Amino acid sequence: MKRILLVAATEFEIEPTLRFLEKWHSYKKNTYILEHIQVTTCITKAGMVNTAFELGQFKGDDIDLAINAGVAGTFDVFKIGEVVNVMKDCFSELGAENDTAFLSIDEIGLGQQKREIKNLFLSKSTDALARASGITVNTVHGNEESIQKIVERYHPDVESMEGAAFIHAANAFNWKAIQLRSISNRVEKRNRDYWNLPLAIQNLNKVLLDLLNELNH
Repeated sequence: MKRILLVAATEFEIEPTLRFLEKWHSYKKNTYILEHIQVTTCITKAGMVNTAFELGQFKGDDIDLAINAGVAGTFDVFKIGEVVNVMKDCFSELGAENDTAFLSIDEIGLGQQKREIKNLFLSKSTDALARASGITVNTVHGNEESIQKIVERYHPDVESMEGAAFIHAANAFNWKAIQLRSISNRVEKRNRDYWNLPLAIQNLNKVLLDLLNELNH
């Protein structure tokens, strides 16, 4: 039986999928047995530190597929509600300031900013999704000047608070992995009136449920 790890920052983002899983037998908290797969859910809370810590607790576990699912902002690349496959990500804030210039952690020789899923999961349910590159931040962008700078530096498609940490863990543990993000808003001066979380969550969970059903049959 294949073991699936479903990772999300909040229950809210994957609530429809959680309600589906709760209909199945659970032999321990947050683990559900379907006909042909075992699904363990991991709610990390927001942020890359929380994500890295929670996933570190699965070291040594036999994970056949890790799925990171959540919402994200787009840098005017995708439509609100579109679900994308984020294959590349970046710890965009990791580095140092040199007066008005930013030096990446790579440039100062202390690490690596960029992450790419080494063992990308492929399936009928997800292959049709647009592929994207992301940045992972501690502070989501909401200032026109900082947005312009980050676009010029990395040319990202989407922004989240967990993606690169998930990819780092998946690569470290040699998991087959996929990061699914549904677009809830544009990255711009903060205005939640322009967000559409219900649509983003609805579409994200449709893809998730289609994927779980595919894996289960």
